Amino acid sequence: MSTDPLVSVVIPNWNGAALLPACLDSLRAQTYPRLEIIVVDNASTDDSAALVRERYPEVRLVVLPENRGLTGGVNAGIRAAQGEIIALLNNDAEAEPAWVEALVQALEAHPEAGSAASKMLLYDRRDVLNSAGDTYGLDGIPGNRGVWERDVGQYDADIEVFGACGGAAAYRRAMLDEIGLFDEELFMYCEDVDLAWRAQIAGYRCVFAPAARVYHRLSATGGGALASFYTGRNTLLVVAKDYPPALLRRYWPLVLRAQLRIAWDALRAWRGEAARARLRGQLTGLRLFRRWTRKRAEVYRLRRTSDAELEALLRR
Repeated sequence: MSTDPLVSVVIPNWNGAALLPACLDSLRAQTYPRLEIIVVDNASTDDSAALVRERYPEVRLVVLPENRGLTGGVNAGIRAAQGEIIALLNNDAEAEPAWVEALVQALEAHPEAGSAASKMLLYDRRDVLNSAGDTYGLDGIPGNRGVWERDVGQYDADIEVFGACGGAAAYRRAMLDEIGLFDEELFMYCEDVDLAWRAQIAGYRCVFAPAARVYHRLSATGGGALASFYTGRNTLLVVAKDYPPALLRRYWPLVLRAQLRIAWDALRAWRGEAARARLRGQLTGLRLFRRWTRKRAEVYRLRRTSDAELEALLRR
């Protein structure tokens, strides 16, 4: 019997019938031998579910009765999965054949890591980076390492990063069992940042796997005003929930300055729907901020990492 761990690839989907074939065909071509593929359909109104049933009978299809957002869809897939490793892949992404194999190898080489980040490149410009792992700033702003840079091998070391972009990542089931799944109140956007914080606080590192390459169609399943609202709101909610309180007391001027800069930029672009949505998101985040600080107790109950160690992970 194979000793390779079973990997469950979870693909959240909402009206992605035009995108799924490229994604699922790339998973059919994977070199890794033990693979379970799960598509979670968030009450699509197109023929996504029929397409999966007819053209990809090897794929396990989970159909939800309503749209539970990215977080609810992913969590449903994780709960249905049987793998020791859970890999997430956006329906608008195409994975290279060695993608899963490279993620597994990275986790095996780094037993201290609870997750592994992929090298994400643009679908239509395959030498341009979308993400080489996630970063997080002292100012409370998450980011993508290497974004928009031409990929010339500058990020080809398997170093520790703050977190993995959830569009193409692998997580140990054992870690998720301890720290919990994605926060469904976030619905979409920054849910992977929240999970990265919780993992780091609990002592689980994240390793970047440069050989795990995927190609991502930007904003094919999101973007616009909806994305702006949830990004504006959830950026603040993650600060409230996860940012270490002692560090926040030290760096709150940086956090405030960053939020004011974003608000000012949005006000200058007030005629744009996305700019107005970003402001609405910020205002909603401020309204919910205090309630979300109450979630800290559960996050820090599992704490194994000091403030100094966490601060060293953050972007200056």
